[in-house]
Amino acid sequence: MNVATTPAALAKRPRNTVPIAPQASKEAKRLAAVILEVLAGLRTLPQAAEVLQLSLPRYYQLEARGLRGLLEACEPKPKGRQPNPARELAAMQRENERLRRELARQQSLVRLSQRSIGLSPPPAPAPKSSGKKGRRRKPLVRALNLAARLKQEANAAESPSGVDASAQPASP
Repeated sequence: MNVATTPAALAKRPRNTVPIAPQASKEAKRLAAVILEVLAGLRTLPQAAEVLQLSLPRYYQLEARGLRGLLEACEPKPKGRQPNPARELAAMQRENERLRRELARQQSLVRLSQRSIGLSPPPAPAPKSSGKKGRRRKPLVRALNLAARLKQEANAAESPSGVDASAQPASP
């Protein structure tokens, strides 16, 4: 049997040897000790403020902040795994990457099936504009000639005189 586990050794071992808050600063531990002494009645408020070299209103502020922290720490923690934004972001990124791979796979299957049945691939999409409006297209001469011919034909259909309107030159 180990010497440290005998009933006599357990009775002599000091209690509360686990550090309360190893990450806390020395000043924070000192402030907490003085606040606890005031709450226990060992010190008065002016004595505590004097020991900490603080004004009385500042001591009240620190004490209230400490008590809020105590109450917050005493709130029951929800059971189970809690939502974590960083974990959710990583899951979304993995899902995005999986969907991109799936899209590339589907696109290659479409290309293969098009080739196997003899279809030509669709034209490549036009490059996206940079947000600037392009120049307005000048009307084509062919379109203007067609418009003039249509006007002439419309005028000829209205005039019952039988004169051939298409024989006349179009006025620009």
